[in-house]
Amino acid sequence: MYEKIKTDHLKALHEYKKKLRKSPELKFLFFELTMRCNERCRHCGSYCGDVTSEELSPEVYYRLMEQVKERYKKLPMLCITGGEPLLRKELFEIMSYAHKLGYTWGMTSNGTLITRETAKKLKEAGMNTISVSIDGLEETHDSFRRTPGGFRKAVEGVKNLLEQDFEAVQITTVVTKKNIDQLDELFELMTELDVDSWRVINIEPIGRALSLDGYTLSPEEYRRMFDYIAEKRREGYPVMYGCQHYLGLQYESEVRSWYFLCNAGVYTASILANGDVMGCLDIERRPETIEGNILRDDFIDLWENHFEIYRDPLWRKNEKCAACDARDFCEGGAYHSWNYDENRPMVCFKDVLF
Repeated sequence: MYEKIKTDHLKALHEYKKKLRKSPELKFLFFELTMRCNERCRHCGSYCGDVTSEELSPEVYYRLMEQVKERYKKLPMLCITGGEPLLRKELFEIMSYAHKLGYTWGMTSNGTLITRETAKKLKEAGMNTISVSIDGLEETHDSFRRTPGGFRKAVEGVKNLLEQDFEAVQITTVVTKKNIDQLDELFELMTELDVDSWRVINIEPIGRALSLDGYTLSPEEYRRMFDYIAEKRREGYPVMYGCQHYLGLQYESEVRSWYFLCNAGVYTASILANGDVMGCLDIERRPETIEGNILRDDFIDLWENHFEIYRDPLWRKNEKCAACDARDFCEGGAYHSWNYDENRPMVCFKDVLF
């Protein structure tokens, strides 16, 4: 009975997604303010710290935010990331301007630079939400992020944020073979800190992680992670899985409060540090995934009249996906984990979870 309810929900979502591709809604607009970072994480999707690029002037962001505000009655949430956003010297200037325009905004950070004064400045600039990365207990976290002392600084940063009464302070943990045995201890840390939510995700085959051996979970470890999240949710704790993949009827709506839907290009657009426009910042940066550049192109025109690659189901590009009985629910998976050279998903949970 319960599986039938889920199936009915997924069928309804499939019909909704067909309409959404024809009439996308800009709900989230990501700003990659900088590629600079004070950590060099082994799994970084955009090779931050190794790559340098020019940064857009504050005026470019001002014009873009004004343009979006003029076009849309309902403003998208601004999602600020990097690199480490706090290394961008004009961060508070740019985001204070966004706040004055009426935007809601949140940020992802490694947390190491968040002093009490910085947390207070973020509050004054109108920040609503923040997610801080903690990827294991102290030794594991510091090794994974190649930053001695990073764990202690991140935990202190979270404590400083919690003093400011933001709408939501979240911790995100990337689960790998190196830290899956630490979930219970990490859960104790989350409850001790009393953060608003704990976002648990698996390491993905993007960026540096593509050449990283010994970190990807086995099928048994995937199931163990999802069972753990589901159990904590049933107990009433704010633990959730990210939006990455279709998980099958056993886990869909059990490990997160929604069914799988890749937001790239239908709800989400992203502005890279150099001005390039694409669907999601985790997607491989290559000519066919870049829609244009806000230094030469009109963003509204790009969003409303382009983004074709994101508005056509990925399964159409792959015979195996096209023949799959979960095709309408999965649609080929997430755009960030698609192999664009071979036109196949790099992550598929069929025969792993279902």
